[in-house]
Amino acid sequence: MRKLGGLTKKWRFDRMTTVCHPESGKVTATFAAVAKHYGVQVAICPPRRGNRKGVVEKSNHTAAQRWWRTLPDDVTVEEAQASLDKWCALRGDARLRAAGPHGKASVLTIAEAEPLASVPTTPFPTTITEERTVSAQALVAWRGNFYSVPPELARAQVVVSQRLGEQHVDIATAGGIVIARHEFAPDGAGVMVRDHGHVIALE
Repeated sequence: MRKLGGLTKKWRFDRMTTVCHPESGKVTATFAAVAKHYGVQVAICPPRRGNRKGVVEKSNHTAAQRWWRTLPDDVTVEEAQASLDKWCALRGDARLRAAGPHGKASVLTIAEAEPLASVPTTPFPTTITEERTVSAQALVAWRGNFYSVPPELARAQVVVSQRLGEQHVDIATAGGIVIARHEFAPDGAGVMVRDHGHVIALE
């Protein structure tokens, strides 16, 4: 939303379980908190209305066929994102859409006329959790960096958790016991964040 310049008044979703109860279409309590945080309304696609969601799926299919398949194998994530942004500006923003009684206008023209609300200064406090395998050097890879754990956990399975908006990352055992907490390094920095006690134990 920050990259797009602000918040629209309404977000539309398919009847996915992460947003609503598919049978009733009622928004879940968890996602209702997200919508409240960002001050938006949630619109759920009605059941058995293939044309409503088909438009979005067709757009995704077009991007996959016309952009993704032409992407070089050696491109970086940053280069791929820049390429997609350029493709969307040239192809997506130029599409014509109905613009009321005055005929048609491009997606970009319609978007510029729609006022956007400001994005909250802090993200919704979601906790991202994933399993990782500890390396032989007692390091855990996370978002382009490496974080140390006690050496006895080498090659073990651990759970890494990061709460958005906070500046630390937690590493826990499979049983849920937090065994390391580190200051979060910038994504993709390629640094090793080691606890002094872990270094001594490893040596």
